[in-house]
Amino acid sequence: MELPETDPVSYETAEHIILRWDSTASEDARVRMIFDGDRQEIDLYLQAVDRIQLSMESTTLSDEDDGVHDQSKKINTAIQIAMARLEDEFRNILISHASPIETDSLTESISSTQLTPRTSDSFSEFSVTNDYSTRGEDDAICRDGSSSLSEQGESSRTISIYRSMSSIREIDLMPSDSICDLRSIAERMISAGYFRECVQVYGSVRKSAVDASFRKLGVEKLSIGDVQRLEWEVLNAKIGKWIRAAKMCVRVLFASEKRLCEQIFEGLGTAADKACFMETVKGPAVQLLNFAEAISISRRAPEKLFKILDLHDTLLDLLPDIEAVFEGKSAETIRVQATEIISRLAEAARGMLNEFENAVLREPSRVPVPGGTIHPLTRYVMNYISLISDYKQTLGELIMSRPATGSRYSVDLSTPDMDFTEHEEQSPLALHLIWIIVILQFNLEGKSKHYKDTSLAHLFVMNNVHYIVQKIKGSPELREMIGDNYLKKLTAKFRVAATSYQRTTWVVVLYCLRDEGLHVSGSFSSGVSKTALRERFKSFNAMFEEVHRTQALWLIPDTQLREELRISISELLIPAYRSFLGRFRTHIESGRHPENYIKYSVEDLETALLDFFEGYAVSQHSRRRSQ
Repeated sequence: MELPETDPVSYETAEHIILRWDSTASEDARVRMIFDGDRQEIDLYLQAVDRIQLSMESTTLSDEDDGVHDQSKKINTAIQIAMARLEDEFRNILISHASPIETDSLTESISSTQLTPRTSDSFSEFSVTNDYSTRGEDDAICRDGSSSLSEQGESSRTISIYRSMSSIREIDLMPSDSICDLRSIAERMISAGYFRECVQVYGSVRKSAVDASFRKLGVEKLSIGDVQRLEWEVLNAKIGKWIRAAKMCVRVLFASEKRLCEQIFEGLGTAADKACFMETVKGPAVQLLNFAEAISISRRAPEKLFKILDLHDTLLDLLPDIEAVFEGKSAETIRVQATEIISRLAEAARGMLNEFENAVLREPSRVPVPGGTIHPLTRYVMNYISLISDYKQTLGELIMSRPATGSRYSVDLSTPDMDFTEHEEQSPLALHLIWIIVILQFNLEGKSKHYKDTSLAHLFVMNNVHYIVQKIKGSPELREMIGDNYLKKLTAKFRVAATSYQRTTWVVVLYCLRDEGLHVSGSFSSGVSKTALRERFKSFNAMFEEVHRTQALWLIPDTQLREELRISISELLIPAYRSFLGRFRTHIESGRHPENYIKYSVEDLETALLDFFEGYAVSQHSRRRSQ
């Protein structure tokens, strides 16, 4: 290290300055910091250090006589005192600028690069509740797109775009004059052979600052075991916080720490900048990634799929930035860990989709839902696959194989079959979605058999398949993946169920309105058996009353479907009853107590049909109409 020719500091003066600032020998030196003083004093001390180091180099080149040896010992002592002092000064400057990053001061440009999670807080554990009170209201899936970092006021820090990558936003972690002071100290410590001490001091102080930033960002110190022991509801909330924090950590915090290391240490030899950077952030980076790693190897429950995909997409989106920030051999473990976690999250997502398919197929509830309304399983599954379609880009890349379905030639009646030849043009993910709907219908068909009333079983199938159709139509992404051909099959299926319901319920009622068996012959007869006719009216009344009483309690949640089925029933029943009543009314009214047999006018039947499929008792309908 060469001094300027005009440098006035002699060796004796330099030694005096060094000893004067020896904190072990002077109370004043112990309480005061050189770099807190004026610039002239700082420069004078640095010149003294340079003179001592220059003298040490000169002594090393001289002959080893006794005088030189004594001089060398003095110089080494002075160097040690100077390095101890510079280490203290180095630490003090670092500590004075060790505040956590101001997250609220970052501009909107940071949040504009964020990948927003698309899921709701989460699906609960895969189970069917006994809450059947929903009456056709829309299924609201509350998507909690992660809130971007808000821009609150002007920043006191300068935000600098250091590289050309749009996602990384480096901020100045300390003022430029402090950086210059730190670099001047580091240069002298490293040239004197105090590289390790310099790195240790830097790493310990800056790591504490990073830890403080972690706390501010909500990154907790959790081991892999800690994460895996958390309840899913708790973990679900932490995942959302982690996603936001991870983007800030990689793109702002770690990137800014790397830049600071480069500003202080770059060019000082022995890759000091990379060593200091890893000393500072390796522990925090591993801590950050361990959270995602713990989730990637946890139990594969279907309700975790969407948060797993959020984590996968976030890390995949961050990977180029991770590779840019953690470049070089010393940071290879961080890059490798991030890549491996992405791979494990992808595998976990594939496994969770398979688990979901098995759960839908095996869902065991046997208690029929009251009124034949939409089964909670149907709502759950259709909401689930609607969200799957929101992730079609990610899952389309992860799901590369067809579902493992049953075979049409298999004797296993516990699993449905699926003919893939009808879906040759569709992606593996689309086939999985169709397969989920197939096994959902298979399960629902099994549940319909638990109804004692066959008509109600058909109504249950109609309600649920119609709901499936409406959910597909309501999601353009899902409809595109399922395809119109399969949608037409589903539409035909609920219409067949509606026809089966009508046939099962109303054929026997309409049978009462037939002419067969009513006509008699004889000179004293009107041509109609009044006894048979009375019995026919009584049978009709009893049957209609029972159907009315029973099916008013049944529920069709969809208003349009409910109205369509009522109209269809009316088109069957009303013309037949009007015709029957028109032909035979006079035969009843000419006898005694006609009101006992003709209980309904056509208008009464039309009014009564309005009670059907509302989910209320007939008495409640009467009260509602009277209000």
